[in-house]
Amino acid sequence: MRNTEKKIRSLVITLILVGLCAVSFTTAWATISYIKPKDATHAKTEMKTANMDLEVAQESKARAPEPSTMALFGGGFLGMIAGFIRKTYAVVKRIFDIISSILGFIVLSPLFLLTAVLVKLTSKGPIIYTQTRVGKNGIPFKIYKFRTMKIDAEKETGPVWASQNDNRLTPVGGFLRKSHIDEIPQLYNVLKGEMSVIGPRPERPIFVDEFKKAFSDYEMRLLVRPGITGLAQVWHRYDETIADVKKKLKYDLLYIKKMCLWADLNIILRTFRVVVTGEGAR
Repeated sequence: MRNTEKKIRSLVITLILVGLCAVSFTTAWATISYIKPKDATHAKTEMKTANMDLEVAQESKARAPEPSTMALFGGGFLGMIAGFIRKTYAVVKRIFDIISSILGFIVLSPLFLLTAVLVKLTSKGPIIYTQTRVGKNGIPFKIYKFRTMKIDAEKETGPVWASQNDNRLTPVGGFLRKSHIDEIPQLYNVLKGEMSVIGPRPERPIFVDEFKKAFSDYEMRLLVRPGITGLAQVWHRYDETIADVKKKLKYDLLYIKKMCLWADLNIILRTFRVVVTGEGAR
């Protein structure tokens, strides 16, 4: 009996130590990977450099290593740690997404019902608006939002960017956008795994095709799940010109390069400020 208790106690202590090591590694990675908005100016160059390094590595991987390079094999251990941290982060991020979406629906259910009633009473048409967006790896999906525009708002103009004093908005549409309440239904997209709470905002296929032609590295932002909020959303305004898209692309690439728990926490805190102040809304 005592031997069994000792074994159980040893197992528990071992699991605790492993957990502490995982948290320590994750925290260390988060600390050195902390995202600073000013770093966005260097994101594009760094991503291109990384791609060039990858191409060189692929060209030379079939060659036998020189004796002088054998000493570098010790770095493989650090690479294993980095890989473990990345995988741990991906799992933790997905768990956070699932828990956040479920809690979000529960906590925000009164606001959800109130918004649904306001949308229905102030304009004709469906309460929830669906639109095709481009997700991870370029896979299209249906995004859900509270409807903020009139029916057939883009019938004459076609797909266009949101603008200030948009005459296509419903009586409550402007408020819903400014407060970002219209984004709440996207928690369902998060729960389905089509989106994450944090990541680059998903764009419509027609805009993605245009941006791919304009920016050679635009497809890199499709390497991760799109998000309800993200680095570009909390530090930049809505897209109005191609210059805005270029700047937000730098933020998105910077996030993908340095994504970690610490960065996500800072983005969430910044998001609260944006929601409260209505900063950057259209």
